[in-house]
Amino acid sequence: MANNQKKHHDPLLHIAKRDHMPGWKAWLIRIGAILLGFLLTGILSSLLTEATVGESYQIMFKGVFGRLLQGKTTLLWRFLQQTAILLCLSLAVTPAFRMRFWNCGAEGQSLIGGLAAMICMIELGGKVSEPVLLVIIFAASVLAGAVWGLIPALFQAQYKTNETLFTLMMNYVATQIVAYYVYIKGGGSNVINPVSTGNLPTVFGQKYALNILIVAVLMVLLYIYQKYSKHGYEISVVGESQNTARYVGINVKKVIIRTMAISGAICGIAGMLMVAGTDHSINTNTMGGQGFTAIMISWLGQFNPFIMALMAGLVTFLQTGAAKVADTFFLNSSYADIVSGVVILFLVGCEFFIQYTVKLRNLKKGGRH
Repeated sequence: MANNQKKHHDPLLHIAKRDHMPGWKAWLIRIGAILLGFLLTGILSSLLTEATVGESYQIMFKGVFGRLLQGKTTLLWRFLQQTAILLCLSLAVTPAFRMRFWNCGAEGQSLIGGLAAMICMIELGGKVSEPVLLVIIFAASVLAGAVWGLIPALFQAQYKTNETLFTLMMNYVATQIVAYYVYIKGGGSNVINPVSTGNLPTVFGQKYALNILIVAVLMVLLYIYQKYSKHGYEISVVGESQNTARYVGINVKKVIIRTMAISGAICGIAGMLMVAGTDHSINTNTMGGQGFTAIMISWLGQFNPFIMALMAGLVTFLQTGAAKVADTFFLNSSYADIVSGVVILFLVGCEFFIQYTVKLRNLKKGGRH
């Protein structure tokens, strides 16, 4: 019988979860992954264009920051603005994600918030004072975003519907509502001319400064809310296990509804910042698909608002800089997506080596058992 028994061998490679990796070493791996991603995209750029790797990076830097060293800060402020909007959307989805509620509706929730701001700007502009109008715009945007986030939350809490599909479908509904409003107010031209009333004031002489300050305050508040508040603790417990949450006396339905209201409200603020603080108009592409990019930023930032700010800046730099390279050498617009995708792939992939270790089979022992 022994001769008939099959010989079993351990696999050549064995993947095991790490017990712990020091924070500094994990960040070294992440930084190394980003540098490797940049190197690969630089090589890719040199293959597709006549520029060297160094020249490609120089073009990217100028495309993002312009003549910063010469005191020209216009492009810098635009970069900070784009980063702030992306960060705001990332902050919005983070509480829901920590609760394991997969809110994929940031795009629609922000569009509805922006639509509420646009309606107030058009209908109330000139009828109330500017300070009062700004307060109404802010309140309307927050309320509209919160309601749009509450709808899937109520259905999930009460009827256990799939929140991923529900929030995704709500994006399409929001887009079509905005399209209809723009068609009506634009006289069938699908364009609403920039509105002069209800615009956010300039700060430090800069159009985008107030947007950036508002998002910075939101970032700090969300960090405190998640880390030090009772609500933040309840979100963490519900995310770990709803049964455990119920066992310790937490009202899971209440937490789901409250958290999604907060998530939608912050999305509404992002929409308001784009409409009242940036474009002074609205269309179906106002958010530019950033609501979906925000999902990735939230995960890459490990739900930490400060790390998310770095990730949002990195993604904005890649997309803006690569777009400049594409324009310079007449490449397809997809080039920017390829460049940012490669670097992000390296960044996501390095998390595997932070969480797991790969071990080789001990060949001296033959690997039998």
